[in-house]
Amino acid sequence: MTALFALKLNHTIIWAFFVVAIAAIWFFAATGDLTGASCTIGVVMVEVAGLALTQGRCPLSGVAERLTPDRGASLDIFLPERLAGQTKPIFGRLFLGGVLFTVLRWF
Repeated sequence: MTALFALKLNHTIIWAFFVVAIAAIWFFAATGDLTGASCTIGVVMVEVAGLALTQGRCPLSGVAERLTPDRGASLDIFLPERLAGQTKPIFGRLFLGGVLFTVLRWF
């Protein structure tokens, strides 16, 4: 296994974890488990804070750039190029929607 393959595999697993976490926020809010929704929001906020500290750029991208001349959106993850380039806008909106839904369910 090459270093780039291992990096992409790990990054894809991390990405999938956060996709499931964002979906779980919606599930927890819909079922009235506001503690579960709140805890999951907190977990995702750790990732959001990490991205904010790096101006929205994943730290793994810099590592991947040292391993390959490729500079596409999917250079550090096993996702189609189009999805990889739109991950933050798509899942950012889903996350914010889940937070709003949780707040609305709370009151």
